[in-house]
Amino acid sequence: MKFYATTPRGLTAALADELRRLDAEKVQPGGAGVTFEGGLETAYRVCLWSRLANRVLMPITTVRAPTPEWLYDAVKEIRWEKHMRSSGSLAIDITSSDAAISHSQYAVLKTKDAICDRFRDLFGERPSVDTEIPDLRLHLHLRGDQARISIDLSGGSLHKRGYRAKSVAAPLKENLAAGILQLAGWPTIAARGGALLDPMCGSGTLLIEGAMMAADIAPGLQRDYFGFLYWRRHEREVWEKLLEEAKQRRADGLRNMPPIFGWDQDDAAVDAARANVDQAGLSDYITIERRALAPGIDALLPEGCTSGLVAVNPPYGERIGEINALRADYARLGEIVRDELPEFQLTLFTGNPELAGYLPLPQQLSIALNNGPIECQLFNYAPASGPGAAPALSAGAESFANRLQKNLKHLGRWAQRSGVDCYRLYDADLPEYAIAIDLYHSEKLWVHVQEYQAPKTIDPARAQQRLREALALIPQTLGVAPTQMHFKVRQQQKGRAQYEKLAERGNFHEVREGSCRLLVNFTDYLDTGLFLDHRITRQMIEDEARGKRFLNLFAYTGSATVHAAAGGATATTTVDMSKTYLGWAERNMQLNGYSGKAHEYIQADCTAWLQDEAALGKRQYDLIFIDPPTFSNSKRMEDVFDVQRDHVWMLRQAVQLLAPGGVLYFSNNYRKFKLDEAALAGLAVEDISGRTIPEDFKRNGRIHQCWRIRRT
Repeated sequence: MKFYATTPRGLTAALADELRRLDAEKVQPGGAGVTFEGGLETAYRVCLWSRLANRVLMPITTVRAPTPEWLYDAVKEIRWEKHMRSSGSLAIDITSSDAAISHSQYAVLKTKDAICDRFRDLFGERPSVDTEIPDLRLHLHLRGDQARISIDLSGGSLHKRGYRAKSVAAPLKENLAAGILQLAGWPTIAARGGALLDPMCGSGTLLIEGAMMAADIAPGLQRDYFGFLYWRRHEREVWEKLLEEAKQRRADGLRNMPPIFGWDQDDAAVDAARANVDQAGLSDYITIERRALAPGIDALLPEGCTSGLVAVNPPYGERIGEINALRADYARLGEIVRDELPEFQLTLFTGNPELAGYLPLPQQLSIALNNGPIECQLFNYAPASGPGAAPALSAGAESFANRLQKNLKHLGRWAQRSGVDCYRLYDADLPEYAIAIDLYHSEKLWVHVQEYQAPKTIDPARAQQRLREALALIPQTLGVAPTQMHFKVRQQQKGRAQYEKLAERGNFHEVREGSCRLLVNFTDYLDTGLFLDHRITRQMIEDEARGKRFLNLFAYTGSATVHAAAGGATATTTVDMSKTYLGWAERNMQLNGYSGKAHEYIQADCTAWLQDEAALGKRQYDLIFIDPPTFSNSKRMEDVFDVQRDHVWMLRQAVQLLAPGGVLYFSNNYRKFKLDEAALAGLAVEDISGRTIPEDFKRNGRIHQCWRIRRT
């Protein structure tokens, strides 16, 4: 069975690792969640034990939904009597992305009506709606003209553990707190007996989540409702067995708890933290006291408690006066950890990354996360001394640092001579440090780092150690602040997963490429919006564009369109399935002063649009650029577009739009791709791949392949 677990932005890779530990199979992280497979027992185990997931969804079908009426008809055909009784209750949640049905709540209404009408037709009665504890909770996801319908096995967000008796302003969600501790390495620290301290504990969420991790307590053990409990296909015996196992593991884990302490200067926060700790049944294991952030913390710890983790989510500040006052608090926090707790690691989660610069500590790792709508940064600091201290550079790390310096010297000079502001500095040059590093010169220097997924033969602990070494060395070697470095994990993606959102920050930076100005985004997507390896190809388009009509198919953010306009194209057409990317493309064009009716933006399935326009025969272009994904969902190509299988069909359709003497540039980045030249007989096909690989990508000459195609 297939399932989908959602999680806060920035935690998908960590959730994927957690799901593998919970025996899930075929785990595949995406933009906002992770797909996995297994039986119902696997799904139940994830609901009970996942510390990072929001929801666990079981997709039951995907239907076409170009209109509310289509959605109604398709939903009514589903055999809902297999999932709930006619006298039962249901609730429906919805998410949508570029949906054909623009009114989401109307889509929910039509879905509910279809289910109720089916039951009334079959049994003469209809289910009721219960948004709190329904027998069946459904999740409807609309994208384009497709609707994916899933059963929400979690029955509501899993961050609601059941222990929050009291709260404070802007509390951390429980699964975000667990993610912070996971990324800080707390499970390993706890296993060796290290303490957990939070000197600004608020309502105690970090402490409670840390205690539950250390004691092997299932985060869902106190929940009294899951979405599967009243589902007709619920396997009660399987669930009862998992519950009994979790209760036994809790009892065993509490026998060997590390020290856990929290302090806060606010009386209301201390009261809330104590109430929550008591509700969680952990009053005997977590100490909460009222105390201002001040020296002397080491004297409060039991004898022998000399190492562990300080985890803190301090105030962020909204006004200038608050921020000025917080600078002293952040500096004081760093001084206390440095001077009194030298063998403690520090993890700091803040919505004001600039304040982290006031800590007198060397940063080890910085990760972008969100606290609800607030853009935040997680900073990890190694201990100043002791067994957990950052070790002296290994021979491999020294080699990595030397390679960075060598590349910076060579490519930096080349970029300066060539007028290149954005380039790839490092691309897994040393196989044991399998990351890609791109530099973007905007108002300041930005560093975009992507880790390639390690093969299964590589020891995960060793790979993580090398990654930590690399991330610590990059800012130091390049002379940039950690806040100017953005890190992502690059895994094999299917369809348009590589374009799915990772965050909602909307922070764009202007960069230059030749004569063109382009917008890039370092946080919200796996890629930045600018494929650096196509720099030469875009320049070729600019050089040939004068007086021509240009078509950019699978246009992404329209950078090739900008170059065509800069080269003097008389008209441009930019086609992409994503409304978001078309808007980005139009902003790129406007940034360069190109607007008006001569520049057309079309949101469409590119293969469907291409077939329709080739059949109509009304459009003609002198210059076409096609850079399709390896795979993509498509209406016309047997549901999935496959560039290897379908490229001949696509190119045959495209050349029908070429004016006499026109040129088509075709590129793709599928490493195993082979052009079927025999099937393209009658076309002049020239392989120009070698000429389109820039200097900064020559270490990886298979980054893309490119052809220049004309009618003979």
